[in-house]
Amino acid sequence: MSRFVVVSPPFRSHAQPMSVFAAALNAAGAREVTFACGPEFADLARGLPFAALKTTRDSNSGIAERTEQDQRSASELTGFLRATEGGAAAALLAQTRRRRAEPLAAPEQVWRGVAALQESVRPDWYVVDQIDYATTLALHALGLPFVSYVTGHPSYLVAEDDQFFGLPQAWPSAVRPAPAELELLSAEVRLTDLALTAAFARFLREFSPATPAPRRAFALTSSRAAVVNYPELPWLPPLPQHQPRIFLGHCTSPEALDETWLDRVRGRRVLLVALGTFLSARHDVLRTVVRGALRVPGLTVVVAAGGRVAELADLAADPRVVVEPVVPQRALLPHVAAMVHHGGNNSFTECLEAGVPAVVLPFSSDQFCIAHDAERSGAGVCLDPNAATPEDVENALKAVLADPSSIAELRDAVRAAGPERGAARLLEVLDRNPAS
Repeated sequence: MSRFVVVSPPFRSHAQPMSVFAAALNAAGAREVTFACGPEFADLARGLPFAALKTTRDSNSGIAERTEQDQRSASELTGFLRATEGGAAAALLAQTRRRRAEPLAAPEQVWRGVAALQESVRPDWYVVDQIDYATTLALHALGLPFVSYVTGHPSYLVAEDDQFFGLPQAWPSAVRPAPAELELLSAEVRLTDLALTAAFARFLREFSPATPAPRRAFALTSSRAAVVNYPELPWLPPLPQHQPRIFLGHCTSPEALDETWLDRVRGRRVLLVALGTFLSARHDVLRTVVRGALRVPGLTVVVAAGGRVAELADLAADPRVVVEPVVPQRALLPHVAAMVHHGGNNSFTECLEAGVPAVVLPFSSDQFCIAHDAERSGAGVCLDPNAATPEDVENALKAVLADPSSIAELRDAVRAAGPERGAARLLEVLDRNPAS
């Protein structure tokens, strides 16, 4: 069996599922699996060998605003959160312009780190996040075999000339930017595409001149296999041809709820509200959601508020409301009736695995595609986070709570997949196409 290194960028929302997959590879019979990430994520190695490797300048250990960042990163986070207040197009524009301003951060440092890891561990395969571009570039430059792991929407696998990272390929019904906004966004993401491709070419000319530069950097992905942390929905956009893909459905591991939390939710009809490690800072939206949820009789509301607990203290005075910086989301889901989330991949797939319907409030990134899929699959209802009123939240919650069975078929399909079956399948694929 092969030896693997699973490399995650230093973001908990990426490192958590990738560490689960690393453990699944180990359980499936891989000879050795090393988990590589920023040093603050050593706890996620789950008993596997751990290698400290930071592949991005930014990091997020669980609450973005509380993660130690340099001044520039902290300022950029503040700017991004303000941009989300302007709506979908404004948030996406801010993201693509930031990427273009610094297409690659410290690529030489990442290249040297990967080279040192190769020398010390000598794996047969790397598993790398599709959007960890510096690591993918380093592996490409060093000629090392790798598998791409998609932590977001499958459209992160750019396949067609008219597909661009940062330009959603599907929109939910509640969020549709104006034509002029989409035209500007389309122009900007094309510029970012060119900028990253040029940055890849410059790096390769200096550090690996014999290695061909990719025609489009965002489209650089493994030809050996891609592991996709998502259900294989029939309406997904075109994906790269001649690339074996393994859809995990979800990448979670069972977690038990401790007695303290069981006492808080036992015998109650619970709504879980969590907008992710970055967007919990939008306490104005959290406030609207809680006010709307309290209009639904008999509902207890549990809120993951990140660094904004103080801003919601007045709502937490209500005995039906629990506000905490962080909640055990995966352990809580089997005990809740519905969830309000931001359309993050983890929240979407975790809800599917638990059979929990959702109200989705997408702000940025791939969240619009995921919200579209939640609507189309019957797994949830979408609202515009910047326009929704408490009454809108009330009506959306009543709709998803009225017919929770609509998610059952997709739940069963997601459970039939999972990280264990996906890891075993990947080993089969790679055994037929071994690294040279």
